[in-house]
Amino acid sequence: MISVILNVYKRPHMLEKQIQAIKNQSIKIESENIHVWYNKSDVQQYHPVDKEIKTYVCNWNTKFFGRFTIPLLVKTPYVAMFDDDILPQIDWLKNCLETIEKEETNGILGGSGVILKEKSYTPFDKVGWNGHHLNYVQRVDLVGHAWFFRQEWAKYLWYEKPFTWDNGEDIMFSFLAQKYGNVNTFVPPHPESNKLIWSSDFKTGNEIGNDVNASWKKGSHYNERGRICEYCINNGWKTVNNVK
Repeated sequence: MISVILNVYKRPHMLEKQIQAIKNQSIKIESENIHVWYNKSDVQQYHPVDKEIKTYVCNWNTKFFGRFTIPLLVKTPYVAMFDDDILPQIDWLKNCLETIEKEETNGILGGSGVILKEKSYTPFDKVGWNGHHLNYVQRVDLVGHAWFFRQEWAKYLWYEKPFTWDNGEDIMFSFLAQKYGNVNTFVPPHPESNKLIWSSDFKTGNEIGNDVNASWKKGSHYNERGRICEYCINNGWKTVNNVK
């Protein structure tokens, strides 16, 4: 039912932990439906111990977009994708299925959602494991860290050339899915009272997500994302706050 996509770059030590977290899900995931994308890196990388897991080794660094080619190939109705600093909790995929199967929240789902306030990336409100911990589904403008979506929507990311290949795959995906498929973006519940349904273990996500490899620490990160958001809004992106 669900294909899971992981990405390996400079945190190869996280791979087996992520695979175990996927195999521990209350919604069973077969090994043959786990896919690992390897970007070229200057650190030693390791292949999964489980040889039924599919691997894709790239001899150049495709940054954030390369892994999004795999959803075009899978045959399951749903796709889950995780950044390499995320350890989903045992009922995260169940949480996603329950959310996406409701007509009013049938959209791209994610573990860390952003609601834009201006015609830029910052300032923003954040919802999810590293933002407001809500006990209900919240519509947002874009999601990252952990995605969950219908396989048939994967194509929308590739309908237009990205504003830049260096950043913003999360922004472009939500924008283009809305533009071409009328698909909005949501964050499933992340209540303080039940962390088993969270998209990420908070301690791991916070520690690994703030290490020296964190992309958001690069000097141009927020400026680039601001330009991408402005481009999308200028081209018809309908944001939660109706930013113009």
